[in-house]
This record gives sequence, structure tokens and C-alpha cells, in this order.
Amino acid sequence: MEESPIFTKTYDLLLWLIPATQKFPKDQRFVLAKRIQDTVFEFQEILIAAGMNIEKARNLQMADVRLRQLQVYLRLSLNMKFITIKQYEHVSRMTVEIGKILGGWRKKSGV
Repeated sequence: MEESPIFTKTYDLLLWLIPATQKFPKDQRFVLAKRIQDTVFEFQEILIAAGMNIEKARNLQMADVRLRQLQVYLRLSLNMKFITIKQYEHVSRMTVEIGKILGGWRKKSGV
């Protein structure tokens, strides 16, 4: 389960996002940065549950929702100038790749 590319890529996303959000302005570390971190951690937890076949269909659907929420928060971070365009492009590539893998998993699972 955890050797699957989605788990590796999600872990890499966490490794990138945590330090990036810690550089947000102090007043946003407990607002937008926390929201981003919570969302990506929830995404990972949902994937783990789906990988263990715990309410797989529901969890894969929720993972898709969390990933889309994360993408909105990241776009907001760019618009508020908390991350650079280069950082946004990098993290967007990561989330798109994860989304493709998730979509394949959902399709394979019939969800």
C-alpha cells in the first residue's frame, strides 16, 4: 500500500509544503498556512484509510475533495503573494500529478 506512488508523492508534497507555509507572514501562519497543512495531512490520512480498504469509495471521493481544496488554498497563497509564481508552479505540478494518480485509483476502483 504505502509503496504506491500516490503515498510517496503525497509525502513529498508534505515535505515541501510544511517549510513553505512556515514562511508565511506571522498573521497567516495560524490561518491560511494552518488550513493548508491541515488539508494535506487530512488528504494523506484519507488515502491511508482508502489503501486499507476502509470505506474505500467514500475515502477516495473525500481525498479528491481535499486535493481540490488544497489547490484553491495554494492559488490563494499565490494571489496573496505568500508564495512565488515559481513555487506555485512547482506545487501545482505536484498536486496535478497526485490528482492523476488518484483519478486512476478511483477509476480502477469503480468510484
